Amino acid sequence: MLLKPIFRRTFSTTTTLLKTRSVVRFSGPDTIKFLQGLLTNDVRRCFGGHSSLYAAILTPQGRFFFDFFLYEAPRIDSKDEVVLLADVDSSILDELVDTFNKYRLRSKVDIENVGEEFSCWQRFGADHHKRQPSSTGSSFSQGNNTGLQWHKDPRLDCLGFRGIFPSNSIPPMVEADTETAEENYLLWRLERGVAEGSLEIPKGCYIGQELIARSHHRGVIRKRLLPLKFLNESGTEVEQKVAPSSEVTSLKSGKKAGTVTTALGSRGLGLLRLEEAFKESGNLVIKGQEDVKVEPIRPEWWPTEWFLEHEPHQAAG
Repeated sequence: MLLKPIFRRTFSTTTTLLKTRSVVRFSGPDTIKFLQGLLTNDVRRCFGGHSSLYAAILTPQGRFFFDFFLYEAPRIDSKDEVVLLADVDSSILDELVDTFNKYRLRSKVDIENVGEEFSCWQRFGADHHKRQPSSTGSSFSQGNNTGLQWHKDPRLDCLGFRGIFPSNSIPPMVEADTETAEENYLLWRLERGVAEGSLEIPKGCYIGQELIARSHHRGVIRKRLLPLKFLNESGTEVEQKVAPSSEVTSLKSGKKAGTVTTALGSRGLGLLRLEEAFKESGNLVIKGQEDVKVEPIRPEWWPTEWFLEHEPHQAAG
């Protein structure tokens, strides 16, 4: 069945097969120690059946390299070998596996591409996260006879539930008439200002930690990734007019304000300078397409202190 994107602003509870994602399996006695030394977040939080983990690998310079979701695979007996499944971007699968193998050295850990055996799914929709079905744990909902579960999306509750399931079966709680195209999930994520990439400041000892810790403790953030809306001069949303990597400029100063990182329909994400992003309405446009205005949006989930960062800029504008 061909599922077409519908690009609508609201969704009832729906499910999508994430065809742009694949699965990597980690197993062996050194699995936890190996991953703990590489990833930005604490791998131990995956265990006990109560959590999934969203983490990243950074370059030695502290720049984002790869991100993925981690889940503990079901174990029949507590003495069984630890196995972790990673939900990864299919387009960088080979490069990611090569990177892990480069760092493996003598660690007793097996790294396998199991994308043929497993598939990644997402359940989302308006207030879906508030209607969590009965479960046996605080962070996951109904599973199937393989022991694999739906987990709350570890980035934000409003993104719904995510899980890895066998490719030869349909996950629990998925009805045929509720399945939708993956582009609709991407739109849902973009409108909420959620990008790929995650790290955990309290955890130390991972590649690239020094630069991240320095930026965090200095508290100086000049750019943020923001959800964007693309409009024409009359304020109507325009579809398919903006491409990723388009430059965002300020009409008032003529300076570059940032770059569009992702675009779908009339929405996108962009890395923008805060001093320009919220200065005044209608100030930002796409370079070379000055008839396309860019409206940055403050996500509802932002911490209060992030809002306070913008007040001096607004006052100055």
